Amino acid sequence: MTRKTSTIIESEVKVESIQMDKKRKVGILGGTFNPPHLGHLIIADQVKDQLGLEKILFLPAANPPHAKGKRTIAAEHRIEMVNKAIEAEPEFELELAEINRGGKSYTYDTMKALTEKNPDVEYYFIIGADMVEDLPSWYRVEELLQMVQFVAVNRPAYSVATPFPLIFIDVPNIEISSSVIRQKVADQCSIQYLLPNKVIEYIEEKGLYQDEG
Repeated sequence: MTRKTSTIIESEVKVESIQMDKKRKVGILGGTFNPPHLGHLIIADQVKDQLGLEKILFLPAANPPHAKGKRTIAAEHRIEMVNKAIEAEPEFELELAEINRGGKSYTYDTMKALTEKNPDVEYYFIIGADMVEDLPSWYRVEELLQMVQFVAVNRPAYSVATPFPLIFIDVPNIEISSSVIRQKVADQCSIQYLLPNKVIEYIEEKGLYQDEG
């Protein structure tokens, strides 16, 4: 009797282990995407490749709590630009959880909803090295760490030293920022090669960022 019980317990442990191994691995890249640029695409591609992820979800924020007073254009424009930026890459997808929820986009709330909705997925949340030092101030960060694996990518002049468990991914240092792009548009300077062509066309068609600064 004891031997049979032991066998059953061992089988249950093995089944649970197999189920954990079968979890789909999905990355999440959040941000305002105001606008999305080639730096975002490079980060997503490098993380997906180096960690062997199934896909990367691009997660536009509704009202990001860490934006430090930055202005953000209407969500409809940012959604359309992300769609145009990623349309050629089948392993990149748009995730509208934060836009649909509205209000402040706390990562804890988003990941709680996504993990409950998709229990078969193991999420890898991508942040830049510039955000690592802010992690202690994130809303319910200790609980968030139980839901996702944080992935930090390098940025010049920023350290990824932290007591939090992170996976560090070395990506090419491409000095492109959304704020610089917005200012270039306002100054009527070229933004060629900084964004996908279809995003540039959309910005020009809608007259976005003309009054930046």
